[in-house]
Amino acid sequence: MVVDAYHRLARAQKGHARGAPAYSVYVNRRIGRVLAAVAYRIGLTPNQVSIISAVHSFVAIGLIAFGPVNVPMGLLIALLLVLGYAWDSADGQVARLRGGGSPQGEWLDHFIDTLKIASLHLGVLIGLYRVVPETPLLLLIPIVFSIVATTTFSGMLLNDLLKGKHSVASTHERGGGTLMRSLILLPTDFGLVCLVFVLWGWTPAFLIGYGALCLAAVLFLALAAVKWFREIGRLGASA
Repeated sequence: MVVDAYHRLARAQKGHARGAPAYSVYVNRRIGRVLAAVAYRIGLTPNQVSIISAVHSFVAIGLIAFGPVNVPMGLLIALLLVLGYAWDSADGQVARLRGGGSPQGEWLDHFIDTLKIASLHLGVLIGLYRVVPETPLLLLIPIVFSIVATTTFSGMLLNDLLKGKHSVASTHERGGGTLMRSLILLPTDFGLVCLVFVLWGWTPAFLIGYGALCLAAVLFLALAAVKWFREIGRLGASA
């Protein structure tokens, strides 16, 4: 039953990764757990769940770029992005219920995430260009956000790859996170990027919220890059 699958996942959870921000840990994972239990019950595979996540996310990105910019559309976009993010959490949980994931599934998950992260902010660029063409400097916000978000995600994957080669625990190892750390990292949470589209119909408010998240992402990458560089340097020294 769905309830049994949900409780199996809850019991199997080993804590959250050290670098996981609060929305992802305390909201998105729990929504994903419900979706995973349903998906497992109806016989969906982890790869099928990943595709469902991608459909939700890319429909939302298409609406951002080419749909009308109004309040109802913003609510729909936010809902689709939130569900896409939750399904993204569900695919790994479905794999856990089925006895473990596969390299192919992990590749598909990361491939979709990379495409989504790069595309989302370019969709915002197109959408904003249609409503604020007279203020082109504002279009720098989604351009910077796209660069920073893509670089951050790629940097995390590269860190995990290099640390794995040296048998060092990655940032995403389970069990090292704390509530305080998760709250501090909240402004960098992709879940907040999803939710900020509730303001899509109020362009000035959206620009303030989206711009603040972009600034947080820039500051995080600047600090993280220094930390990562030092950590990888220590790998080379130990080798």
